[in-house]
Order: sequence, then structure tokens, then C-alpha cells
Amino acid sequence: MQVMKKGYLFGKGWRGNWPILLLLPGLLFYLIIAVGPSLATAVYAFTDATGLRGLPVNWVGFDNFREFLVQGAASRDNLAALQRTLVFAFFVTTIQFSLGLLLAVVLNQKIRGRFFFRTLFFMPVFLGVVIQGLMWKLMLLPRGGPVSEVFNVFGVQSEFLGGPPTEAFVWVLVVQIWANVGITMVIFLAGMQTIPTDLYEAARIDGARGWKLFRNVTWPLLTPAINTNFLLNVVGSLQAWQLFLVLIGYKPGTQVLGYLVFAEGFGQTGGSGSFRQGFAAAASIVLFILVLIFGMVANYIVARREKKYMA
Repeated sequence: MQVMKKGYLFGKGWRGNWPILLLLPGLLFYLIIAVGPSLATAVYAFTDATGLRGLPVNWVGFDNFREFLVQGAASRDNLAALQRTLVFAFFVTTIQFSLGLLLAVVLNQKIRGRFFFRTLFFMPVFLGVVIQGLMWKLMLLPRGGPVSEVFNVFGVQSEFLGGPPTEAFVWVLVVQIWANVGITMVIFLAGMQTIPTDLYEAARIDGARGWKLFRNVTWPLLTPAINTNFLLNVVGSLQAWQLFLVLIGYKPGTQVLGYLVFAEGFGQTGGSGSFRQGFAAAASIVLFILVLIFGMVANYIVARREKKYMA
């Protein structure tokens, strides 16, 4: 019997280049689609580029960053948008994480209709941002909308998305959670399916019930799903902006940083309508740094948790 010699899988000579050749298409696609635009954005952030053909592009250094952060009334609005981004991320992460976990715990039980309700709660994930937004614009019509009719039963009047900035902001937050809680629930459910039933039986024999069973068995062994959802919720909520565009557009006092980048870059600020893609690129760099910092903090937290429970 011929014994295979240990060595390089693809052989020597020209055959040794096969892995590189196989990786090249994907690598080139990644460079063109992801790395290239990212590097271009970093360069544009230091220019007065408009994105309009025929107009000159001048190097302005850190002027865009100074204007965004420290110069005049506009900088106060920009910093307020940054603050709203953090508030939005905090509430979306907290509520979506908690609600997704609660739904997963309930729908992991052997109750009638659990598969139907799993599908029902996950269904918004399939719809896409535009459909989600248009659906809720109809639901939240101030006069004659379904939510308005329910509120009228209790004697509550609201302008919903057309109301004060804080009220409109809260409704976008509600829609954001509704749209994405399904994927959080599914990740938790997948994690719960990996927990051996023997551990639950052993814990019950020792007298654990209800909350004690969850705290001592489910919660520690759900660590991979908890870490995944926490990271996804933090990063996703910091980058969210599409629902703001679809639901309320550029409304002063409601913008988050991601939508501000889009509005400045494509002339949607409601003022002169000028395209300021250099300024938008600088704002996107600020957003990137924000996401990087909070992403690293979140990663540190989940790494400590994983070391505690999974070591």
C-alpha cells in the first residue's frame, strides 16, 4: 500500500500557486468594493469635493473636521446628532437585546403555536428597510391610521412622525427595534438549542426552578449567542440611518450621524441642496471612529464574559 507523504497539499512547482489563483477573484472583488471606497473616503475627507462632474477638487486639510466639530452653530447641530446617535444606540441595544432574549425564552418552551410565533416575529427581517418604513408610515398616519385609531380609544392624540422631533425620534426607534428584534430572537433560540437537556434535568434534581434555572444554566451556556447579539446590536444601531430617511426625511432635531453623512453628501439637508461629499466623508470618518471605539469596548466586554464562562 502506497503511503502518502506529508507535505504541501497542492504539490510543488506551478501547482503550488493554485491557492493564490483561487483567492484572487474574491480578493480583487473585496479590494474594489470595500477597501477602495474606504481609502477614497479617507482622502475625500480632506478635500472640498462635491461629487459633481467638472468642478475642481481642492485640498482643505482638516477644515472639514474643524467645521464638523468646533465651528459655529452647524457644529452644535452635528454634535447633537452624534449625541442622538449614542442615545439611539443605547436604547436600541438595551431594548432589542432584552426583548429578543425574552421572546427566545418564551418560544423555546413547548407551547402551542411556537413555530407560528417564531415566524411572525422574524418576518420583518425579510421585508427590507424601504418596505418596513413605508408600512409604518401608513400605520402611523396621524388621522385615520391604525395606531392613531387605537390611541383614540384611550383618548390619546399624537402627530407621530410629524410631531415634535423627540416624538418622531422615538417612533423611529420603535420601528428599528420591531424590524430587527426577530434576528436577535433567532440567534438566542439557536444558542438555546445547543444547551444539553441533561444539564436542565440535573439542575432540576438539585432543586433549581424558574429564575435559578435560567441564571445558573441557560445564561452562562448562552454566552456565544449573548456575545454575538451584543456586538451586532451595538454596531448595527450606531450605523443605522435608513429608517430615518424613509420615515421622516431630514427633520431638524432628529438626525443621527449616519443620516447626516448621507444628507450632506447628496444634498438632502433642506437648505441650499449643495453636494458636500468632502464634508460628508469627514463626518463618516467621525462615525467610523465612534463605531470603532464602541466596537472595541463591546468586544472587550464579551471577551471577558467568554473567558469567565467558557474557559
